[in-house]
Amino acid sequence: MNQKALPVAPKPAPVVFVVDDDISVRESLEALIRFAGWQTVTFESAHQFLAHPREAAPSCLVLDVSLPDLSGLDLQKRMALEHADLPIIFITGYGDVPMTVQAMKAGAVEFLTKPLSDEALLGAIQSALERSEAALDQEAKMGELRSRYVSLSRREVEVMTLVVSGLLNKQVGDELGISEITVKAHRGSVMRKMGAESLPDLVHMAARLGVAPPRDGSPSRRGRLRAGMPLA
Repeated sequence: MNQKALPVAPKPAPVVFVVDDDISVRESLEALIRFAGWQTVTFESAHQFLAHPREAAPSCLVLDVSLPDLSGLDLQKRMALEHADLPIIFITGYGDVPMTVQAMKAGAVEFLTKPLSDEALLGAIQSALERSEAALDQEAKMGELRSRYVSLSRREVEVMTLVVSGLLNKQVGDELGISEITVKAHRGSVMRKMGAESLPDLVHMAARLGVAPPRDGSPSRRGRLRAGMPLA
């Protein structure tokens, strides 16, 4: 009997944050963004925005450069430390080239001058939300990969680390002081638990996880045992 597929949870709706101390600008942008089909949350100050909980959804920030409490550029610097993955679209009434260059070098998606073009702003928001969604997907995949890695036993971690360093099963066995057959069993278990379809796939996973092969020319575990050297 075929099992029914589990229902896939719907993706959360994208959210566009707007920070501008001019209420008329906030209301105008809120109407435009909602009309385009996105959710929006507006703030009159940077600190008010910072006090708002982070949304677990694709999101971006439409940010005025000139704010009464904390400038847009200063907020961008702070965001780089706390929420680096939140794309920022700057808006300003008096932008200049150095300011634009500074914002773009710091990772801003766009720098728009008021009065805003609806088409330009919506295009920038679309691009920013796509970037945010890609970052969230990558984050979710990394979380799943870390969970798989944590599920490995200590011996499986040792085998995986040596295998991705390029050692053959026999060499791994010599390094760990176990039989080649045992290495094959552990290696197969590692492949299944990690969801790797091939050795290159496993090597790629190890690189993403930062698993560094301990190949520094030092004697193998078995060699250390034979020489009476400490294993630690």
